[in-house]
Amino acid sequence: MIEQIYSYFTIETLYFWINIGVLPFWLLIIFFPQSHLCRYLATSIFPIFLLSGAYIFILYKAYLGSFNFENNFSLYLGINYISELFQDDYYLLMFWTHFVSINLFIGGWMINDAQKFSMNKILLAFPLIITYLIGPIGIFIYWVIKIFYAKNLNLHK
Repeated sequence: MIEQIYSYFTIETLYFWINIGVLPFWLLIIFFPQSHLCRYLATSIFPIFLLSGAYIFILYKAYLGSFNFENNFSLYLGINYISELFQDDYYLLMFWTHFVSINLFIGGWMINDAQKFSMNKILLAFPLIITYLIGPIGIFIYWVIKIFYAKNLNLHK
């Protein structure tokens, strides 16, 4: 049975399930940010736990596939080294899982932070959607909206 599970989760299948797997959490965050279901599922450790498990499984598959882990440290040497790393499917899937996890974590943080200031959840939906698609720009938009609700400009919190 373990062999069947292992052979089922190819790189393409993992990519598909990671992308589909985060959608329910994002839907909860965007449409039902103040619900108990969102608090206990989407903004808790639960999705990060699932994505960490997927990441560990990808690392395991990469290890069995003789992935060169030492080569990962070359990404700091220049843009050409990064492009070489992204040619490997395992590295690309590790990066994508990392990106999806961080964006989901930030979306959960934005919801928790917005509730402190009683921000309009309809207005909050826009930076959340942008964070899902392109993380840093969504965070910036949230920060601009937060300035008006907090009524001060605080660059460190």
